[in-house]
Order: sequence, then structure tokens, then C-alpha cells
Amino acid sequence: MSYAIEQYFEMGGRRAVIVRVANGARAPTLTLPADRGALTLRGVNPGSREYLRAAVDYDGIGTDEPDRFNLVVQRVRMPGSELIEEQEILRRLSIEPHSPRFVPRVLEQSSLVRALEVPGIRPQRTSASPGGPLAKYIASNPDGDDGAALSDYDVIGSSSRATGLFALPRSAACDLVCIPPLSREQDVGMSTLLVAERFCRERHALLVVDPPAAWTSPNTALEAVRTWPFRSDNAAMFYPRVLAYDRLRNRFETFGSAAAAAGLMARADQSSQAWSAAPPEDAVLRPGLRPVVMVAERERTRLAQAGINTLQAVRSSARQRAHPCTLASTCSGALSSRQLPARRLALHIVASLERGTRWLVGEPNEALTWARAQAQVADFLAALDHRGVFLGERPEERYFVICDERVNRPQTIAAGKLNLLVGFAAERAGDFRTYLITQEEAGCRSRPVAVNRLQTSRQRVEWEIETSILRS
Repeated sequence: MSYAIEQYFEMGGRRAVIVRVANGARAPTLTLPADRGALTLRGVNPGSREYLRAAVDYDGIGTDEPDRFNLVVQRVRMPGSELIEEQEILRRLSIEPHSPRFVPRVLEQSSLVRALEVPGIRPQRTSASPGGPLAKYIASNPDGDDGAALSDYDVIGSSSRATGLFALPRSAACDLVCIPPLSREQDVGMSTLLVAERFCRERHALLVVDPPAAWTSPNTALEAVRTWPFRSDNAAMFYPRVLAYDRLRNRFETFGSAAAAAGLMARADQSSQAWSAAPPEDAVLRPGLRPVVMVAERERTRLAQAGINTLQAVRSSARQRAHPCTLASTCSGALSSRQLPARRLALHIVASLERGTRWLVGEPNEALTWARAQAQVADFLAALDHRGVFLGERPEERYFVICDERVNRPQTIAAGKLNLLVGFAAERAGDFRTYLITQEEAGCRSRPVAVNRLQTSRQRVEWEIETSILRS
């Protein structure tokens, strides 16, 4: 993980959301003595390198409040260090279960500790340091544990418990997802890739996949990819793996390429749009990394035809470079499912519309609301159209929005749902990528649908909606 994060930022990434995964790891405990018993806390984050410390004082506590105390909890860089990474000051805690400031109840909101055992008497005041006014903190016990080696099941996690992949909060707007290898010698398992692909499809994100370690040459990769079981238009692969300096081993080692590729895409997005037809000229590996093997232009073309992008250490001199592609099956008929810019455009639009129309849930499901929603979405698409994103001579050939009685039938309204139908032409005029977006109190859902917009009459559109969408 640490190498992947380093390579992502070295290649130009600026923001990363990191989900930690552990297998049976245990957090350290803290013991704050009382006259009888002790207040026992356990850290939120597991591991042998989670260094916590705490102090108790009675500042501002009256003599008639024997159950109250103040608690300061800190995470420090190293044992005995004064370099504080995180601190929480919790005032007027109580040992009385009926109190709204009861210790376990308040610590449920803490990002550092939870209460395991509460004494019948408040914990003792932590004595001051002999050499100065600073409080003497009590360090956590050396009982934290890193757990066993990770498995695919740990990375997949549980949706109900919000672990593994599902620990990524829905509020985190991530458009690229990477899963580093579980160890230096182990690829990410196929089960993890399948769950991650579905997870990314629901979140409208792109899964960036490492090429398997066994693909040591372009010919090997071309031969192996024919029978490789993982294919998706919501995933992309960049070949080959990369060579980088390993600071722990003091030598160059081979690493997966997904994090570096995500950094390259993030860097390109800063200077051009995510859906640009071709990568910018500076979308090459920076000097800190280089490809493990060199790939000739002919091999790059063949890899692109198989759905695999190629990383470069220098700019290509070829006049016609291979367009970025997804890992969609080569048998896929839809051109947009194989072109990475077109797929990222669709993901961006649908994710933006889902978030931007969430206000509809609190509004009356009626014609006035539908008109407001249609106008808002039309303005959003018109702004993209003004930047040259869509193709076609007339606006109706480039995009459309429908939010009226044609997609919001009485049964839809009775179910508490509100539908928007959105289509846009990113590859050629009149060839629409169409999505039905459904807002309801339980959440938002979107799915691709087929509508023939070359026939523009209202009757034909209504017929298409009735038969192909709402009844499906």
C-alpha cells in the first residue's frame, strides 16, 4: 500500500482516499487507574504501531460533581515522542450510566478510542511531570497486534459491516479505484476483481487493474489475455509493471502499475478533461519510475486491440497512437464501451447527475418539480456541450433530457420514485448513450437503457420509453 500511494503522488495524483484492511488485528488498550479498578480504553485503529496516550484532569469540575472528569487522548508518532498526530479533548465525562456524558456513550463518536470497562469511581487525576507543568500522559499498553496475512476475503469485506472495499464512504467522490497486491509475490485475486468491478459500477468509478506478475513480456501478455477471465468496460489495465526504488530494501524492485497509472490519469485530468480523445503529450512516467520491459509500437497496437494500455517512459514518436481503452471484451459491439475517454465521460455525467438531483427526494413528485429537474439537467449538459464534449450539428442530435409524465407514470409516483431519462452523443451524432436515473428516499439508482432517438417524434419516443424502459 505504501509503495502504491508513493507512486500515485509521484506520477501527479493530488488526492487519495485510503481504506485500511486488516485480518484479525487488535488495537492497543489504555489503562487509567482509579481508586477502585480502572478506566480501560481500547484504540479504534488496530496494529502494533498505533501509539496512544491519555491524561485525566478535573479542571472546571466542581467539588459537588464526584462522577465528572476531563479526558485527553492523543496519537503520537512514536512511544515517548511529543510529535502529536491527532488529539481529542473530552470534557465533563461521567462514570454514571444515566448521564448524557457517560464515558462509553461519548466515546462512540471518538476516532481514537472506545471504552471497555468503566470503574465505579472516576479515574485518578494524571500527575504532572516532575520537571514542568505538562501533564504526564499514560501510554497505551503494548498489546496491539497486526494480525495475520491478508486474504481476498479481507479486501472484499462486508457491506453490512462497512469493511474492506465497503469501508469507502459513499460521500467520498472517487472516480479511480486501485487495489494494491496483497504481498510482493501475490496478485489480487479474481474474486476481489469481480466484487471490486461491481462496487465501481455502482459508484460510477473506474477500476484500475494491475497486469498479472506472470505477464513478463508483451507476447506473454497477448497470449494470456485471450483466456484471462476478467473483462469489464468499468476497468482499465496499463502494461507493463513498473520498476521503482525500494527504500526498505535499498534496491530497485518491480511493482504493480495501477497506482502509477491512476496518478498519470489524475495528472492528465488537471490539464485536460477526463474524456479527451487522446492522452496529453506529457502523460508518460516520470523519472522515478520506468517500465519493466520495453514495448514496441507494433506490440502497443496489438495490446490496445486486446484492451490493454501501455505505459511509456518517453513520448511516442508514432503519428497515430493507440487510443486509451477499457478492459471491455473485444467482442463488445459498443464502441463507447471499449474507449476509455467515452466510458469516463459517461461515468462522470451519471455520477454528477445522481448527486446533483438528490434534492428531488424532498420535493413533490409533480409536473412543476419535473420541469425544474429537466431544466437543471439540461443546463448541465448544455455547459458540457459548450465545451465540445458532444457531437452533432443540432442540440437535439447531441443530447436530450426527459422528465415528465412519459417516464413518471402513476405507478412510478405511487412507489415514491422520480425518473429522469438522459441521453448524450459522445462518439457520433445521434448515437446516444442513454441512462434512466431514479431518485427515491432509499437512494439513487441509474441504469443504461436503449432508446432510438433518431426518430424524434413524441409518439415514437413515448413508444420506446413504454416498451424498452419502464416495462423492462
